[in-house]
Amino acid sequence: MKKVITYGTFDLIHHGHINILKRAKEFGDYLIVGLSSDEFNDIKGKAAYHSYEERKLILESIKYVDEVIPETNWGQKVDDIRNNDVQIFVMGSDWEGKFDELKEHCEVRYLPRTEGISTSKIKMDLLKKQ
Repeated sequence: MKKVITYGTFDLIHHGHINILKRAKEFGDYLIVGLSSDEFNDIKGKAAYHSYEERKLILESIKYVDEVIPETNWGQKVDDIRNNDVQIFVMGSDWEGKFDELKEHCEVRYLPRTEGISTSKIKMDLLKKQ
């Protein structure tokens, strides 16, 4: 079985998230999502609308996702790859080059983001409507 892993906050799920999850799943048989914990989001300076448990529930209901694990720090990726026997690591192209050190552990792929949509854009658009 070929396993794929990706990471993110996955807050305010939109079609861009679905696109990247679908494309990631196409690389293998089993997709693991490392979901940023609320505490890790605090460290990153990110504020999610939904709690970790709510975001996890939403991700688990998406047909492309086979497993959701907590992402609690930047350095856990190598352990996650080893412990889960992952062959392919996938991230959005805005992270291009930032995870190349993982190439010694698995294949690394950067996928283009869906144009015109992001959680940040949704939040900004909602603020404009107020």
